[in-house]
Amino acid sequence: MVIDMDKAALEQLAELRLQDAKALLEAKRWDGAYYLLGYCIECALKACFAKQFRQHEVPEKGLVNSFYTHDVEQLLTTSGLKSAKEHREQTEANFKFNWSLVTEWKETRRYEVGVTEKDAQDLFNAVTDANSGILPWLKTQWSKNNLPMQ
Repeated sequence: MVIDMDKAALEQLAELRLQDAKALLEAKRWDGAYYLLGYCIECALKACFAKQFRQHEVPEKGLVNSFYTHDVEQLLTTSGLKSAKEHREQTEANFKFNWSLVTEWKETRRYEVGVTEKDAQDLFNAVTDANSGILPWLKTQWSKNNLPMQ
């Protein structure tokens, strides 16, 4: 089965994974909530990254391959947002702290058990905080033209 994935679908997936995580938090399912919060950020970063793919152009193979990762830091870099993130961190300590929580997430967490309520709630707050949350910031980047430094 081939999945048609575009920027809008990735944006929608980020929102849906956030809603799923919130439902799991309410159900006290910390492991699943934690995992889906990281996946939410992964999808949001990939939505920012997807701006680099142009219709009717064959992208460079390395760029395409770098899209298929679950590494949040690598996605940040290839999405072209690293310098914007670093600038925001210099001016806002809470954003820097929230980013540090997000980068602790790894795809392999789906195989782990034992996430605490505090860890799941802390990641939820880091992702969603209206002033210094990672997802609200990434949403502001979805429409900007941030190409990575080559």
